[in-house]
Amino acid sequence: MNSCTADTAEGNENSTLTEQVVTNYTYNDSELELMQLINDYRVSIGLNALEKINHISYKCQEHNKYMIENNVVNHNDFVLRSDNIMKLLGAKNVGENVAYNYKTSDAALKAWLDSPGHKENIEGNYTHFGISITTDPRTGKKYYTNIFARI
Repeated sequence: MNSCTADTAEGNENSTLTEQVVTNYTYNDSELELMQLINDYRVSIGLNALEKINHISYKCQEHNKYMIENNVVNHNDFVLRSDNIMKLLGAKNVGENVAYNYKTSDAALKAWLDSPGHKENIEGNYTHFGISITTDPRTGKKYYTNIFARI
């Protein structure tokens, strides 16, 4: 089962389907902070904390790079990312949140929680997640992709 908060989850992203599980991902402080904030929120409302998976964060990073290169904020090719995570990690369902131009992890989380579709993903029946926060070197603005998976 795929879910995202966009009207369409299809697009023409030119990334190839990674056929191997990516095990190395270096998290920046903002990514670690946002993951902790999401888990703190989930636990505060009686949900399980999510475990991070480097492969999912890598897929998030690929999408951030796509959005920066194309100057867009969207869920293009979410189905490809979701299918990849299902195939390689055995996920049963996958959801995705994206955000743009929030200066802090706390501000991005607040915006997601104020949006019913994004909040639904954060509060979803998931076990794992990944995240990437990438700064556009030309504008200094941050792009956020957060993918959730039930494995």
